[in-house]
Amino acid sequence: MPSSYISGPVKVGKASSKVAGELKLPVKGRMRERIMIGRREWLSLPDFGVDIISAKVDTGAYTSSLHAEEIEVIEREGAEWVRFVTSSHHGEVVQCEVPLVQRKRIKSSNGKARERLIVKTVARAVGGFEWEVYFSLADRSVMKCPLLLGRKALSGYFVVDTQASHLFGNTKNLTGKPHHRRS
Repeated sequence: MPSSYISGPVKVGKASSKVAGELKLPVKGRMRERIMIGRREWLSLPDFGVDIISAKVDTGAYTSSLHAEEIEVIEREGAEWVRFVTSSHHGEVVQCEVPLVQRKRIKSSNGKARERLIVKTVARAVGGFEWEVYFSLADRSVMKCPLLLGRKALSGYFVVDTQASHLFGNTKNLTGKPHHRRS
C-alpha cells in the first residue's frame, strides 16, 4: 500500500525527490540545488555602472524590468542601440548606451500591453554571484524597487523564500570581485 502524505506541520522524514518518486510526480531537472533568494535583494549592474539597486523578486512576472528615463533608440555601428538614464540606490544618475536586444509587447501590472525595449546585462548579487539578465526598460519611478526580477531571470538559479528579504546580506559586499559567473 502506498504511503499517504498530509499537508500540514507534519515533518516528512524523506527527501523531496523520494516523496515525489513515490507519488509518481515529475522531478527531472527540478530537484537540483538552487540558491535561496528573498522577495527583495540588493543587486548591482556592473556593466551599466550601477553599484547598488533594490530588486523586487516577482515570480508572477515573466520578464524582468529596469527603471529607465529619457529612453532613446539610436543608430550605432550599423545596429540599433538604446540610450537611457537610470539611477542607483543612492540616487546617483547613470547614463547608459547598450545594444538593443529586441522589442517586445509586455503586459504591465495594470493589464495594458505596450511595446518595450529589451536590453541584456550582467546582474551581481551580494556575495559575487553573477548571471546575465534581460530587462525591459520602463518607467518604474512610482514603484518601491526600480528593478524587478521576473521568472526568466530566476529560472535555473534560484528558489524564492517569500517571507525573507536580503538573504544575500547587506550592500557592503556588492563592489567586490565576482565569485561565480553563469551565463
